[in-house]
Amino acid sequence: MKSVYEIKKEICEVGHIMYELGFVAANDGNISVKVSDNEFYCTPTGVSKRDLTPDMIIKVDKNGKKLEGKLNPSSEIKMHMRVYQERPDVNAVVHAHPPVATAFTIAGVDLDQYILPEAVLTIGSVPTCEYGTPSTMEIPDSLLPYIQNHDAFLLKNHGALTVGCNLNKARFVMEEVEFNAKICKYAMELGAVHEIPNDQLVKLMELRKKMNLPGRHPGIEYDEEPANANEELVATITRKVLEALGK
Repeated sequence: MKSVYEIKKEICEVGHIMYELGFVAANDGNISVKVSDNEFYCTPTGVSKRDLTPDMIIKVDKNGKKLEGKLNPSSEIKMHMRVYQERPDVNAVVHAHPPVATAFTIAGVDLDQYILPEAVLTIGSVPTCEYGTPSTMEIPDSLLPYIQNHDAFLLKNHGALTVGCNLNKARFVMEEVEFNAKICKYAMELGAVHEIPNDQLVKLMELRKKMNLPGRHPGIEYDEEPANANEELVATITRKVLEALGK
């Protein structure tokens, strides 16, 4: 089990990575980690993620009320607490403003195209939640239609939120969201986005089961039946008819 200092240090390291990747600017973004049903560590308000140090990290209760710390928690801790309330399997939450993924929400373009095997396996389609005023309950409420089936969420005109069984997992999901958005944007600029064929998507979903990957996944929505589905159905019906005829 990690010590309090190790947890705080890890939060700072993730904050530094988010800043270096350009996922946050100034004092944008926030990070939290669950340590018990009523104890959470989170980043403070008004501090750049580049400048985070362990002594700045705050402990809050399940209502977002400060228990320990010199600084104050982010005003957006409400959406973190909503996630923990709705998803007992989640132990970490990351909120950032990855530029390309955020641009998708501003342009009104859904990040729902299946273009990279890694993204299909880990996050699937990423929903865009309705716009909400920061620091209010509007953003936490906007998560509700999607929270049970996704680990990544785009916040319209605001950024992204990712969750995980641990902090590294939540960070990796955030990186996957932005990388997928970049590749999709480049493909659009080149003139075409060719998605992975349905029969290959089926194989990826089977692989996900075999790998026993953690977290929630929305599954795959097909525009049409997988290529071999009709052939299998015809073969099954033909076999049953022949059996009934005694042939």
